[in-house]
Amino acid sequence: MLLDALIAEDEDLLRQSLVAQLQRLWPELRLVAECEDGASALERLAELKPDLALLDIRMPGISGIEVARALSEISPRTQVVFVTAYDQYAIDAFEQGAMDYLLKPVSDERLLATRERILARMQMGRPDNAMLEQLLQRLGQQPGAHSNAPPLAWITASNGRDTQLIMLEDVVYFRADSKYTTVVTEAGESLLRTPLRELLEVLDPQRFRQIHRSTIVNMKAVAAVSRDDTGRGQLRLKQRPEVLNVSQPFMSLFRGM
Repeated sequence: MLLDALIAEDEDLLRQSLVAQLQRLWPELRLVAECEDGASALERLAELKPDLALLDIRMPGISGIEVARALSEISPRTQVVFVTAYDQYAIDAFEQGAMDYLLKPVSDERLLATRERILARMQMGRPDNAMLEQLLQRLGQQPGAHSNAPPLAWITASNGRDTQLIMLEDVVYFRADSKYTTVVTEAGESLLRTPLRELLEVLDPQRFRQIHRSTIVNMKAVAAVSRDDTGRGQLRLKQRPEVLNVSQPFMSLFRGM
């Protein structure tokens, strides 16, 4: 059976190792995308709609669990295999067959077993969405599902010749600008040299959400979320007049709002 697959793994060496392993043990699998974070995985999944997604559970910003939960909207037929370094992740639920996992470092035997389970499950049709959602809920509650590093409380940014100390609670959103990142507060804008991807590793994921490849927003600064006929969204802010665009794959993260 010829299948298309996407890999999302933020560690380059581990991603390259898994790619080589798949090419050796599963030559019928066509790797259509390699992603280094959850945001790019969301966009590529919405574009390519592959048969299989191998997702690292813990990635900066959008976790593999959140990507998997979004699949019901952006690519319902895509099967998921979680790749994790942490064996505490609801292994018993995985073993029920709703979804599969690979434990780092991935052994040839485990990868071959996963291949057989995936092929068998695909012959049976689409998985039970209710069972998958229950599993994702359990995974999201496990310690270690997100980074354990304490989130930042403040940052320093440049405004002309001045260096400002900005409390994270005052940030409305971050926007990628060429080599810099713009920090937007109610009072104005300043510049950071830290790229968005590095910010995602240290920001509080319960407060700051990526809504576009180039934008991270403070959810406490959001007044309303709306969706247009194309599936794209817009955020209206409490303290700023501009409206922020949400790319279509990221709108799945706002279910229930």
